[in-house]
Amino acid sequence: MNATEQAIDTPGAARSGSVKQTLFGRFMLPDMSEHACQVNSITIDGATFLTTLPVPPGLTIVAYLEEVGRIEATSANPVDGGFQVTFNLTGARRDRFETRLKWLNQKETGQTIEDRRHTRYEPKEKQSQITMPDGREYACEVVDISLSGAAVKVEVMPSLGTYILLGKMRGRVVRYLESGIAIEFVKLLDRNQLSDTVR
Repeated sequence: MNATEQAIDTPGAARSGSVKQTLFGRFMLPDMSEHACQVNSITIDGATFLTTLPVPPGLTIVAYLEEVGRIEATSANPVDGGFQVTFNLTGARRDRFETRLKWLNQKETGQTIEDRRHTRYEPKEKQSQITMPDGREYACEVVDISLSGAAVKVEVMPSLGTYILLGKMRGRVVRYLESGIAIEFVKLLDRNQLSDTVR
């Protein structure tokens, strides 16, 4: 059995399920060095990191994973082609991460609520801006938009869960994209708002 076939046997795996898809990301070691990795067999309690770098057990690492964002972990047992990590999440962080895993599992089978309910459209006017909670503004490009959210290209990467303004529409950052973020609106747009989208 190779690393891509291994899963961490944890209580969380039974409750949340293991995300089968491979995610790409990077991780930072205590010496502040950064390294690319592929991540699979993700559960609420851990994952397998595939990388050419040998990492001894017991190190605190910070990882940035597509679709997940920033997460802290501890390196564990080495496996073929990489190493396992354990997540030490509690309280609200654990709840948010569990919600993210459920979303990823739904996405694998094309069953996310947003995909079922709301069609995405390419806006006529793509240039807009996001406003951070502290008032900072950044230019962005709206890739697509629906009644419930939007995908935007932007240089900054707010933390998952951050409430921001896209134009005049309030929403929160729900996941990371290859070159930006996905925003879920606090209130669904009506059809008129969608037709008169982001300016």
